[in-house]
Formats: sequence, structure tokens, C-alpha cells
Amino acid sequence: MANVLQFFMTPDDELAFFRFLERFVLEVYPRRVPEDWVTFRAHQDHMDRLPQEDMYLVASEIGPAIVDKVKRGPDKGSWRVDEVRSPVIFMERCRTNEEGELVSGKLWAELDITAQTGRKNAAPDRFRGLFLEIEEHVKKTYRRGQPKDFFVGPKAARLYKEGLVLRDSQFRGGTVNVYK
Repeated sequence: MANVLQFFMTPDDELAFFRFLERFVLEVYPRRVPEDWVTFRAHQDHMDRLPQEDMYLVASEIGPAIVDKVKRGPDKGSWRVDEVRSPVIFMERCRTNEEGELVSGKLWAELDITAQTGRKNAAPDRFRGLFLEIEEHVKKTYRRGQPKDFFVGPKAARLYKEGLVLRDSQFRGGTVNVYK
């Protein structure tokens, strides 16, 4: 099972998060990689180049991104990152829905041996340490949500106090409160 971190980030929180990520060498890939994609480093100066919803952050110092061609389905012919064999962190960005509610995002990485994914070796210790350092940063700087599986960025927490509704991204997801 993957290590998952669910959060709420406003654009200001996301900018601060990417400032934190600058200390690592993480390259950005979209969920479906176009053939002409040029990678760039996760950095606050590249916020306008980020994919709109989902992306992979590849720890390229630890290992390369393994990219395969999609053989079936609506994305046939495009490229995808192999999230089990590559040292990647998947990031789903927060977005605002039609009602003006902030919908949750998440980070996850596959670190352990699991039969479900076919991972035969655990992630390298350097990659495990990198993800756990990011997780620790979020847990220290973000507020806890209620239910407790969520973390709320500082700016999102202030906007919540002013009336912003935080919505879980799951199908028929409920609202999330900021723990006092």
C-alpha cells in the first residue's frame, strides 16, 4: 500500500510548498506524457508550467523515470510514468469546484513491497527518506483536518475561517473541518 498524504493547498500554500521542494532534485512530468515533453525542475519559478491537475515528481538523482507507452484505452499512444519501478511521488493538485469549494489534493509514493502492485523490491532508502522528509514538513507546517487524515495549508486554514468550504475529492466526499 502506498504512503498517502491528503491536503488542502491554496495557490499561496502551493507556492510555499514548491519553495520547500527546491532543496530536492525533483523533475516534473504530467500524468500522460506527450512525446515532446521537456522536463523541468520543481521550483517556485516554474509554477506556471505545472500540469493543471495531476503530476509526477521524479527523484532523478535517485533513479530515472521509467516511461512506457499506453497500449489500450482512451490514452492509447501516449506515454505514462511507471509509478512502481520509478522513484516518483504522485501529486494531485487542489482545485476549486463549481460551488467555489476547495477540493482536496494528495501526495503518494510507493515505498514498500506489495503484491498488489507487483513491486518486488522496496524503494531505495534515499527515496524513502526524501518522501518522509516531505511528509514531516507537511505535518509540521499544516493544520490538522477533521477527519484526521487531512492536512490544511496555513492560507487555506485562514480562508476556512472566513467561510471557504473544504471538500474531500472522493466520490460524494464530505466536507473537512480544520481542527482547532
